[in-house]
Amino acid sequence: MTTAKQNKLKTLLKLFTSTLYISAFTFGGGFVIVTFMKKKFVDELHWIDEKEMLDITALAQSAPGAIAVNAAILVGWNVAGLPGMIVAVLGTIIPPMVIIGVISLFYTAFAANKYVALVLKGMQAGVAAVILDVVCGLGLKVIKTKQWINYLVMIAAFVATFFFDLNVIFVIVAALVIGVVKALIIHKRGLGK
Repeated sequence: MTTAKQNKLKTLLKLFTSTLYISAFTFGGGFVIVTFMKKKFVDELHWIDEKEMLDITALAQSAPGAIAVNAAILVGWNVAGLPGMIVAVLGTIIPPMVIIGVISLFYTAFAANKYVALVLKGMQAGVAAVILDVVCGLGLKVIKTKQWINYLVMIAAFVATFFFDLNVIFVIVAALVIGVVKALIIHKRGLGK
């Protein structure tokens, strides 16, 4: 086996074990997993940069389906193409499938157990803290762009969802349209040079 193939297999194995570990020990949904993916793939392994992770987060949230799986698809593709996408998705979906399978076997015991309910209540505080960390981290990156349109979109999205309880789908579609228009304007300016 050539060194290139060995390196690719090592990368795929590291990608699989990383996504498996993240998925197995993360509770709270997609945004929490995206935070840990950022720490692993941006900060620790340096496979992708922060801007790419921000783009991946936006795309994962905008696409239909689970944010964690969408992010795994994009990270895997970015790191190792189609094989990377496949192993990242497998690593991400195996732990929840196993956990849900076990819980479904013992559902009545779990549903009535007050200690399980207390543990889940306690985990909510931790999940809220991790999501707040994501919001602050991504918000600071938007602020660092020093572009008024980004500030306006961020503030408008917050106001629309928090104060007016607007469905997040409409906010995402509006942000998508604004992003496309912004990209077209930038592209048009680039052609005019």
